[in-house]
Amino acid sequence: MTRILLTGAGGMLGHDLHSILHEYDLTATTRADLDITDQDAVDRAVADCDVVINAAAYTRVDQAETEPEEALRINAEGPATLARACATHQARLIHVSTDYVFDGSATTPYPEDTARNPQSVYGRTKAAGEEALEEIYPEGSLIIRTAWLYGTHGKHFPGTMLELSKTHDTLSVVTDQVGQPTWSRDLARMIKRLVDSDIHSGVFHGTNSGRTNWCDFAKEVFRLAGLDPERIQPTTSDAFVRPAPRPAWSVLGHDAWGVAGLETPRPWQDALAEAFPTVCPDFAHPDGPGAPGSADPTGVAP
Repeated sequence: MTRILLTGAGGMLGHDLHSILHEYDLTATTRADLDITDQDAVDRAVADCDVVINAAAYTRVDQAETEPEEALRINAEGPATLARACATHQARLIHVSTDYVFDGSATTPYPEDTARNPQSVYGRTKAAGEEALEEIYPEGSLIIRTAWLYGTHGKHFPGTMLELSKTHDTLSVVTDQVGQPTWSRDLARMIKRLVDSDIHSGVFHGTNSGRTNWCDFAKEVFRLAGLDPERIQPTTSDAFVRPAPRPAWSVLGHDAWGVAGLETPRPWQDALAEAFPTVCPDFAHPDGPGAPGSADPTGVAP
């Protein structure tokens, strides 16, 4: 049986990975269980593993601007530590990264081999983590980038919008940031495809397919909840000035899946419709999402 070490098991994605990977010999660790920057501890944890999945990350995008050392420690030194241990023990390393490694200036989906050009401390630390894997253990490291993640376990954009709907007649949501809403359970399934494959290195983009902006995403959430989508009003990022810049374009290409002979990600609308009853249970109608009569919006970084 494949032996897997999962880091970051306490997070949104980690919870879904724990569920998806139940058939394997899985060791799931949280920050309290394993410091991924402690080389000795990581070496011991990796020693008997076939695959290591790193879902641990510093994801507080704005706070990273004032805590660059801590963000770098977790997002760059941590992956480097894991890569050294995996190289020693010949374990495959699957590392979760982000769209923030790009500058957000594109107008077509980013290919997997696009040069990194991060614009924030968070993005730079995540890019440094990718670079560490490519330098230390290129033959055994897989990078899977995600974006606009939502899921059952943790704060997420659909839940925030619906909570605000209880106290606000209208909500202003930005239209000038474009990306791919991604269900964390779908991302966990994508990672499982990599675990089950014989692929040992490369870059994959782990987002649902298609594209939208935050405003239209919020409207679709309202529609599924049986609320009036016209309560969502368009605005621009100028109305929500944040310490760290958000990418204007976060649409990632999925060519690597097809090249590898693996299933490509499904459309974000299909994933959201399936996810809705579990992600937003207080607003799900018993006859299905969006059935008649059912009961700072710039997103959450992966």
